[in-house]
Amino acid sequence: MNNQISILSTKTLLNPQKQALLDAGFSVSEANFIKTENSDFDLNGIKDNLIFTSQNAAQSVLLHPKGLELKTKKVFCVGLKTKALLEENGFIVDVYVDYASDLAEIITLIYANESYTFFSGNLRKETLPKALKAAKVNFNEIQVYETTLTPQKIKNAVDGILFFSPSAVESYLKDNKIKKEICFCIGNTTADALDKITKNIIVADQPSVEELIEDVIEEYK
Repeated sequence: MNNQISILSTKTLLNPQKQALLDAGFSVSEANFIKTENSDFDLNGIKDNLIFTSQNAAQSVLLHPKGLELKTKKVFCVGLKTKALLEENGFIVDVYVDYASDLAEIITLIYANESYTFFSGNLRKETLPKALKAAKVNFNEIQVYETTLTPQKIKNAVDGILFFSPSAVESYLKDNKIKKEICFCIGNTTADALDKITKNIIVADQPSVEELIEDVIEEYK
């Protein structure tokens, strides 16, 4: 590429992920638009099944001194990476899907008589709790991590932007405008956050960073 295509990632990529873009001839800049920290929480009143809708939640519970005691319980989770992380630590993942909306549907249609503890973050969407409440499913919620927005101004124009969460979209838009850039989104929930902002959106077929990077390379070939 003579005119190098520039890509901005709204979170720091792992070396192999960044390398894949560099090898394909892109210039890559990275900035973390959100910060995640584990919360203080007690593992009391845990129900029969555990719900994780993010890697952050899984990581936070695994780091808790009593986290591994929950291994006897069945897990319902969102995301392949979340599933892998839990399984690596000896948890049995019973049900795994790509989106919280799918999980809500499966639980309310098939497993509504069971009880659940939902491990969440402070900025979580209402999708799951709302559906569980509406179906009168027995569940409680424990907040295990905190996401804060870390907005910053991007000085140099870029051609494409990688977004990995609705919070990152919100954070980016605080100090920056989206004009002609193509927005590459890890999933539909993230893409929905850009709904009124731009039509230039490409959503990964599978919600993974690797898949998203393949889409970027594909798009500019």
